Amino acid sequence: MNIPATVITAVLCFGITALLGFVAIPALRKLKFGQTILDIGPAWHKSKNGTPTMGGVMFIAGVVISFAAGIAIMWASGAINMDDVGSQNLAKAISAVVMALMFGFVGFVDDLIKVKKKQNEGLKPMQKIIMQVLIIAAFFTSHVIAGDTSTVINFPFLGQVDFGIFYYIVMGLGILYLVNAVNLTDGIDGLCSSVTLVYCGAYVLICSLVGMGEMGLVAAAAGAGCLGFMVWNLHPAKVMMGDTGSMFLGGIVTAVGIGTGTEFVMVICCAVYIWEALSVMIQMTYYKLTKGKRLFKMTPIHHSFEMSGWKEGKIVMVFSAIELFACVVGVLLQYFGN
Repeated sequence: MNIPATVITAVLCFGITALLGFVAIPALRKLKFGQTILDIGPAWHKSKNGTPTMGGVMFIAGVVISFAAGIAIMWASGAINMDDVGSQNLAKAISAVVMALMFGFVGFVDDLIKVKKKQNEGLKPMQKIIMQVLIIAAFFTSHVIAGDTSTVINFPFLGQVDFGIFYYIVMGLGILYLVNAVNLTDGIDGLCSSVTLVYCGAYVLICSLVGMGEMGLVAAAAGAGCLGFMVWNLHPAKVMMGDTGSMFLGGIVTAVGIGTGTEFVMVICCAVYIWEALSVMIQMTYYKLTKGKRLFKMTPIHHSFEMSGWKEGKIVMVFSAIELFACVVGVLLQYFGN
């Protein structure tokens, strides 16, 4: 890993994202791109009604610009080797950013519909899924074109399993689940950005372990972008990332994990996202089976803690600590298990 390029990428993305708040937030207010809060949510969330949304454009711009700068620095220093492996690593890193941008576009359309209709429902679920499946197919196609036809998943300490054609089905469903799980995690001020900051920090280390400096730039940029966004997004939030931001981050999370060939470790490091989405699935299933009863006070699970009296700041700290523990386990598995 090229440490100077990684550090410069992170610092640049943090600066761009944080500074863009001075421009983007007033612009979003002027455009009347305000968040609409669900009536079924916690009563105190009503105070968030009208808070500028789609703020994810701030760190999206930061990631794209800083990643390009980081690649330019690596190229100029001769750190990018354009042999078969080197060109493949570069292609995967670019593919990761492109997939994230495509997911971000889906989120943007979703947000735009919500804003225009002044309601919390944007794209229909099936519309969203179809668009996401097409993006996933394009992502895997880009990997094959780049020369990565591996369908093997590494299990630390246990070895490798070749899933063959089923790899694309399993991982495709995994991407679909995780992108929407990251989206669900964006429910209170600072939660999604703080959890993703921890995840990206872990993947900067993992990229170093697997020798993929280009992908490390993606993780470093995304993590720094989340940190820069937290300047404006911690409670009480002055801007929300919207589906534009959360789906972009979901794309980064999954593309970095799959692009580095650390799919199993990615799952470990996605513990908080997985539990957030799983809580929704459990709640819906239990509700149907019991004809109206709820297992949790409210889902995603962070809302259940809110309804139990936890402050938003406490939830963010506890969930980030859980994510940190999961990521430490993931990094250790990658280091000692391969």
